[in-house]
Amino acid sequence: MLRRILRDFLLPYRRDLASVVGLTLVSTIAALVLPSISADIIDKGVLRGDTGFIWRHGALMLGISFVQILFAVASVWFGSHAAMAFGRDVRHALFGQVLRYSAREVNLLGAPSLITRITNDVTQVQMLVQITCTLLVGAPIMAIGGTIMALREDVGISVILAVAIPVLVSAIGLIVVRMIPTFRAMQDRIDRVNQVLREQLTGLRVVRAFVREPHETARFGDANGALTATSLRAGRLMAFMFPTVMLVLNMSSVAAIWVGGDRIDSGRLSMGSLVAFLTYLALILMSVMMATFMAILLPRAAVSAERIGEVLDTDTTVHPPLNPVRALPRRCAIEFKDVTFHYPGADEPVLDHVSFRVEPGTTTAIIGSTGSGKTTLLELIPRLFDATAGSVCMGEDDVTLLDQQLLWSRIGMVPQKPYLFSGTVATNLRLSNPDATDEQLWDALTVAQAADFVRAMPDGLDSPIVQGGSNVSGGQRQRLCIARAIVRDAAVFLFDDSFSALDLTTDARLRAALVPRVADAAVLIVAQRVSTIMDADQILVLEDGRTVGLGTHDELQRSCPTYAEIVDSQLRTSAA
Repeated sequence: MLRRILRDFLLPYRRDLASVVGLTLVSTIAALVLPSISADIIDKGVLRGDTGFIWRHGALMLGISFVQILFAVASVWFGSHAAMAFGRDVRHALFGQVLRYSAREVNLLGAPSLITRITNDVTQVQMLVQITCTLLVGAPIMAIGGTIMALREDVGISVILAVAIPVLVSAIGLIVVRMIPTFRAMQDRIDRVNQVLREQLTGLRVVRAFVREPHETARFGDANGALTATSLRAGRLMAFMFPTVMLVLNMSSVAAIWVGGDRIDSGRLSMGSLVAFLTYLALILMSVMMATFMAILLPRAAVSAERIGEVLDTDTTVHPPLNPVRALPRRCAIEFKDVTFHYPGADEPVLDHVSFRVEPGTTTAIIGSTGSGKTTLLELIPRLFDATAGSVCMGEDDVTLLDQQLLWSRIGMVPQKPYLFSGTVATNLRLSNPDATDEQLWDALTVAQAADFVRAMPDGLDSPIVQGGSNVSGGQRQRLCIARAIVRDAAVFLFDDSFSALDLTTDARLRAALVPRVADAAVLIVAQRVSTIMDADQILVLEDGRTVGLGTHDELQRSCPTYAEIVDSQLRTSAA
């Protein structure tokens, strides 16, 4: 998987990568020439007392060093550019894939895990590319070139390399093999910490309301402790790498001096050649040490690549049509034709053979007990899910045959959990219609009974909204979400329990103001309060995903025991 991701996302930057290889090659050759010149300075300059030779070749070394630095800097620049662009493209691809997901795939992979994969996992693979481009590309060139240059100095002493390199590679290989499962476990632990933290931040009010801070602190401590233990285990393994490299390097240097001293004494090796060989030995083993950066990052990057690939390979169950319908009439009916829906792995359907029709200019209300499938029913219309049997139609066409952008552009939806994005009141309202004027925004706010409190804000439409809308009350957040849907001026409006946070007076005023604005639209309202839906043109009563009643308020009171029971229980509660 890692190879596939690198191939697919680095291919556009092959010129940068080629530049890295070319520049690194020149820089490495320059570095390999320097010890040979240094050997000549010792043998032909220092030992013979030739000062002119020392100055001339010293100047040559300075010139070569300048070339080495210049090309090394350029190589790092091109490598960093390719790595950063790679990370940007992978994140863009992941984000685009997640945006195409239906709610089913988001629930399957989990929001905390998706966040970790788009951020932390991409960073791990990007770091691998960065280290590879800036360090690892030069390592094999240095190792091969250094070995050749060392053999040129003296073949007899070079036998040390035949022992040192395999020992070093074997030792590092044993460490890396043990690191791979540790890093895989570490990514899972990071997912768990993100999940617990996200739940606690989202449910902070619930935690405080039930005085569960100690329990949640302990739960986070457990998740954090598991991550810490796994990280320490990985850290202990990583800690062996550099001491292992240094141990092999120092032992090899001692062996080289031991053998080299004997060969110098016998006249088979010059002092300059021994110094050059020690330099080449250090360069070769240091290149292997640079490869250890790769060994450190490779296991974790491989695990991260598997998780990234899982997101990229998980296709949405809501597929765009091959030959989409690209036109709809302004007034569209919504019709459910024998619709059944199962969640993955569920034994029973959430919706079971539901059929009804909502004509343009009419309002259909949906009521039922918790878990009866009301929200799922609404989510089938914009294709957050697709029905497992039957069909959902807008106009005369199944929604699965409509162009997705066309479908979404005709729907104004207020979800069960009203959510506002960080920005301002205006930016949130314009999410549904980017071209809306300030007058249109104020008109929508007036209909939603939100104009008064927005005017009371310091900056009106430009007043800041924090993430989730937590700086406004639940009722204000709900009314702003309703205004956002109204701004779209859609053909179909879906209100999923969107009036639950409103008092009865505000609820009545909002519904009265809403009537002329949705006069031509097909409106579906999910509600728990009978007072909110009793004036609807028809009311659909659901129980355990099945239709147990369809008609007006008065008709259902006479013909539907479930609806009559709901009305009776709410009337008794009101009287009490």
